[in-house]
Amino acid sequence: MRRPDTVLENIFLQFGLIIGLAAAVGALAQFLRQPLIVAFIAVGILLGPSALGWVTHSSEIELFARLGIALLLFVVGLKLDLHIIRSVGPVALISGLGQVIFTSVIGYLIGLALGMAHITALYVAVALTFSSTIIIVKLLSDKRELDSLHGRIAVGFLIVQDIVVVLVMIALTAFGQSSADLNMAQEALFILLKGALMLVTVAVLMRYILPPLLHRLAHSAELLMLFAIAWAVLGAAAGDALGFSKEVGAFLAGISIASTPYRELVAARLVSLRDFLLLFFFIELGAGLELGTLGAQLGAAGLFSVFVLIGNPLIVMAIMGYMGYRKRTGFLAGLAVAQISEFSLILAALGLSLGHLSQETVGLITLVGLITISLSTYMILYSHPLYDRLAPYLGIFERKVTYRESGQAAGDAGEASILLFGLGRFGAAVAANLRSHGYRILAVDFDPEVVRLHTREGYAARYGDAEDPEFLATLPLDRVRWVISTIRDRGINRMLLSGLRQQGYHGRIALSTAHRHDAQLFERDGIDLVLVPYADAAKEAAERILSADATPGERST
Repeated sequence: MRRPDTVLENIFLQFGLIIGLAAAVGALAQFLRQPLIVAFIAVGILLGPSALGWVTHSSEIELFARLGIALLLFVVGLKLDLHIIRSVGPVALISGLGQVIFTSVIGYLIGLALGMAHITALYVAVALTFSSTIIIVKLLSDKRELDSLHGRIAVGFLIVQDIVVVLVMIALTAFGQSSADLNMAQEALFILLKGALMLVTVAVLMRYILPPLLHRLAHSAELLMLFAIAWAVLGAAAGDALGFSKEVGAFLAGISIASTPYRELVAARLVSLRDFLLLFFFIELGAGLELGTLGAQLGAAGLFSVFVLIGNPLIVMAIMGYMGYRKRTGFLAGLAVAQISEFSLILAALGLSLGHLSQETVGLITLVGLITISLSTYMILYSHPLYDRLAPYLGIFERKVTYRESGQAAGDAGEASILLFGLGRFGAAVAANLRSHGYRILAVDFDPEVVRLHTREGYAARYGDAEDPEFLATLPLDRVRWVISTIRDRGINRMLLSGLRQQGYHGRIALSTAHRHDAQLFERDGIDLVLVPYADAAKEAAERILSADATPGERST
């Protein structure tokens, strides 16, 4: 039956007010240099039953939130090639499972020490193990660290956690439905079979169906985007229908077209829609918090929150350090598990519906979620300054030889005369031209796949971070004549410059920037050469056009 126009107008007005308030609070947060995620959760609390009461249970807001989650995981899947999965698979699996086991055991003991019953302590402990894939991927994407080594490892063990939480909820549901006489072993086997069938289906689609279909759809950009959105939502629905989660289904849908040449275009055009829809997820999360029931849980929530914020990253650092990764990589990846997730709240709701938990325990888990999500957001946004302060105390988590990252690639880097940071399009072009003139180059990039690709082409290349002064100390700075950065981020270049001076480098320096104003600042700092990639390329193109125009009938190549 068609709803009256007044109802539709009220819903339209409600959404307008919600979006307007979110924009206003977001602008205030940006002015105060606070994370937008925390601002949007605060908007949800303000609009929820604990304050204004504008948003209670809204199917429209829930739908938008679920669509945002599906598009977020779809975009992540788009950017994840199979060879990347192979490269970070072992560390992601070991770190993910190790953190789950560690957090479950210690959390269970803390629960018992606080006087909880065994089943309650077990639920709370398991709820503490799961981190928010949605929030972490959003933060890493905003910081442009999703393609970094620690970003890929973090996404890897978050996916491991998602798989574990699905299995846990299936087991709990089977355990709670004893009247149905379910056989848990048969249920688990059935889930494995459905998972295998889903993976085989995705593989067949990737190989035979999706490439030619996308090639035909690509003649219309609008049609291609419409198909991508439909594919993401249908993938999420399929994952949910098969007993997994919408996140897993949307992620696999993204992977299924990640090997096509259209993935970059699709991912770029979906970003704005994804961010808009995720706004409703954070508002829904905040609106679901009932602050009136949380006051009595502050002590226990504070203890569990400290454990999650500190203990979870420490176990990830310990595992990654043992596996040969540098303490910086372990620290940055470990921050991804410094909060609990929306799955934790779903698990608590499941326990309540099965009669295993009380409303007070659900409130406790909710409060831990609010505390850890808010604080871990700041920790991730300011991860690099935080690492700089803590680095002297983190040596225990690093082997003397960090063989996973410090290995030298093909070529003789010891004889290199130029040290080049950044192997993107501009950096790779600069490196190729310098090599063609006989210069020996040692290239450094933050993307391990880029390093691997250029290694195959004969470059001396290393994975590394231009902002890390400890990494700079491992480079042959005393033997190179030039240090060239093709990275256009002013903050990164300033950190690189500071690190070079700290290491006593006396050679020549060339830095890149996207803005003329920054170029003037670098020149005042005494930089030998400042590169402005787009402007320099435009100037060269204009000179070639003028040269060709001055000599009619001749071609300039």
